[in-house]
Parts: sequence; C-alpha cells; structure tokens
Amino acid sequence: MRVTIPSPLRSYTQGRSEVDTTGNSFSELLSNLDTAFPGIRFRMIDEQDRIRRHIRFFVNREQVTDLAQALRDDDEVQILCALSGG
Repeated sequence: MRVTIPSPLRSYTQGRSEVDTTGNSFSELLSNLDTAFPGIRFRMIDEQDRIRRHIRFFVNREQVTDLAQALRDDDEVQILCALSGG
C-alpha cells in the first residue's frame, strides 16, 4: 500500500514523500516501515505504544486512532505531523 510521508519525517525515507509497504494492521504497517526506515516508528509512537500527540494517521481519508485497525493492500495511508514553534 502507498504511504504518504510528511516533510518532518522524510529524513528517514531518504527524502521520499511516498513509500510502499505492507501490513495487515496499522501496527504491522508501522513495524514494516521501521524495518525499511529504522527509527521512523519511534518518531510517531511513544514508549507506551501510543500515537504521539503531534501525529495523525489517516487511511483512505479516515483518521486512525487504533493501531490494531485492519488494513487492505489497496488502502492509502497518510501520516500528518503538527508543527510547532515560535
């Protein structure tokens, strides 16, 4: 499935804005992303296995809040990051 990577995480994907990966669940997709791009999962998921506050996941334009959500091969996944600063 196609995964859209936000600008702040593209240093992990060698600058690529889209990558292809697989996974039967959102958790598995994130593990597969981390295998291909080491360290990227930790930037999105904290030590308690929860989605970090500044990250939003969407599957086919529907927000995902449960990492156990099932996925299909033809799903389109978007990762969004909130930006902060001052």
